[in-house]
Amino acid sequence: MERTVPDDFERMWADLAPVGRSAVSGGYFRQPFTAPEAELRGWFREQCAARALRVEEDAFGNLVGWWDVGSGPAVVTGSHLDSVLDGGAYDGPLGVVSALAAVDLLRARGVAPARPVGVSVFVEEEGSRFGLACLGSRLATGTVSWEVARELRDGDGVAFGDVVEGVVAGGSSSLLASVGTYVELHVEQGRDLVDRGAAVGVASGIWPHGRYRFEFAGSANHAGTTRMEDRADPMLTYAFTALGANKQARLAGERATFGRVSVTPNGTNAVPSHVTAWLDARCSTSESLTALVDGITAQATDRAGRDGTSLTVTAESVSPAVAFDAALAARVAADHEDGDWPVIPTQAGHDAGILSAAGIPSAMLFVRNPTGVSHSPAEHAELPDCLVGVSALADTLERLLR
Repeated sequence: MERTVPDDFERMWADLAPVGRSAVSGGYFRQPFTAPEAELRGWFREQCAARALRVEEDAFGNLVGWWDVGSGPAVVTGSHLDSVLDGGAYDGPLGVVSALAAVDLLRARGVAPARPVGVSVFVEEEGSRFGLACLGSRLATGTVSWEVARELRDGDGVAFGDVVEGVVAGGSSSLLASVGTYVELHVEQGRDLVDRGAAVGVASGIWPHGRYRFEFAGSANHAGTTRMEDRADPMLTYAFTALGANKQARLAGERATFGRVSVTPNGTNAVPSHVTAWLDARCSTSESLTALVDGITAQATDRAGRDGTSLTVTAESVSPAVAFDAALAARVAADHEDGDWPVIPTQAGHDAGILSAAGIPSAMLFVRNPTGVSHSPAEHAELPDCLVGVSALADTLERLLR
């Protein structure tokens, strides 16, 4: 149903709060192409209709609500609506709600944009269902082909190509063809702004990062009758590797996390035959990332030789360092009533990084997170800071639209 009066920030946020929320943990389960995410996409279309924004959807499910004004390269802002498993409320949706509210604020200010304005929603940003983060923006920019994407499968074996309708072999997207600048607002996923006492900040760049699949193979056996010295237990090799990765990352001042594990046969009374674990590694430079992953792999390989197991490592995705346009970041950050906004790096990947790497000048705004926690139900942002973020985003868009 179309709304005759657009909802304000607080009403929009209240509408989203219960969608996909676990009654047990309070976290969110908004995986792509599931009922909760579909409900959010319907909500987005309603909000666009209330603002007379024309919604365009590409073949992969990415959305842009267009404010069809002016001419020339468009300025687009937005984020995503999907979540990690048992994630927080703010990662993604805050950027979408703030973008819609910023359009309202621009109109209330009487701003007449000289260029088109878009509010975007990219699909599968988290990679929580099909394993490849920022899949929607990668497809929209052509940095991942449909031939590769359609074969990606979720934990139940469902292929991405089976849930995305209307795409034929060789499918592509023209959704971003007219985009000249992209701005993404996001909740901060650390404590930098808390430590600085600042409500908002601007991104300087994104650390290089990657996801790596470690497959440990051994021999299944009985947990009771098999002597400890007679085992070829891949769980031991994995455990040593996880501890070693933690130590190497700590010593180097970098990040290494094993957050997902699959065990076969996964029985309490059985020595496993296979353990597959996924490493998320993030470093300050590409050279540091390579060195960290190589070091973890070497240590794991050595341990496998002593455990009588074997190891195969596959890089599922590797994203190079992103340096956002420094002049654009400085322009966004400078000369505000409360002084210049801080310019800070981020260790988290974002759609803005994909667009920037594809040649679209991009910037990011962060809103303070008092907990410093993200990808968790404890993720948070205070309402006054969120409203400062809306104003900051509107200010940024107004500058870019002049």
